[in-house]
Amino acid sequence: MSHSIPKETFTFFNKLEKNNDRDWFNEHKIEFKTIEAKIKEVYNYLGELLNTHDQIEKIKIFRIYRDVRFSKNKLPYKTHFGASFSRVKPGLRGGYYVHIQPNNESFIAAGFWDPSKEDLLRIRKEFEMDDSEMRAILKDKTFKDSWGDFTGDELKTAPKGFNKEHEAIDLIRRKQFIFVKKYTDKEVLAGDFLIDVNLTFKNVRPFFNYMSDVLTTNLNGESLL
Repeated sequence: MSHSIPKETFTFFNKLEKNNDRDWFNEHKIEFKTIEAKIKEVYNYLGELLNTHDQIEKIKIFRIYRDVRFSKNKLPYKTHFGASFSRVKPGLRGGYYVHIQPNNESFIAAGFWDPSKEDLLRIRKEFEMDDSEMRAILKDKTFKDSWGDFTGDELKTAPKGFNKEHEAIDLIRRKQFIFVKKYTDKEVLAGDFLIDVNLTFKNVRPFFNYMSDVLTTNLNGESLL
């Protein structure tokens, strides 16, 4: 069984991009279902790889249908395959995401997309007290080579109750804690793509360990679990 991304995934999405309507999609639904089944196998296999060094409790493969109710973009179908991999809660925090899209738009991401108000405050309080551990993770060569720096939304100024002159304000004003790695079409279609994705995800682990520790303890370091 092949665990590579099938080439026809990109061919199909490029055609769908030009014909993003229900009639065309329904005519090509069998073709889509064949590709989707292969992609599901790939994502499930990646879940197995992740489980060799982490504990994944849920794999969610997102549907092709777009929710257009509140969107200006009324095109009915996505032109990518997305999947998220959730770690076992409440002890293990953070999640993984894989996005397969043609024309060099594929990427993987790891981190915290939408932290709760309570989690966000707890993380900010930790950085306010001591940002040295987080800085050390970000500076680590293996980590940096795999992921670079944080991406995602941040406030323009200090959040309420925090000093805008604080030395860790660059970390404190973040609203999301996400790392992203981009891939070309050629890299995605290569035989070792999933091996690289799995290794890159494995390299995010110091960050996940740190954040899980922060989010399962109070500021005195006492366990909340």
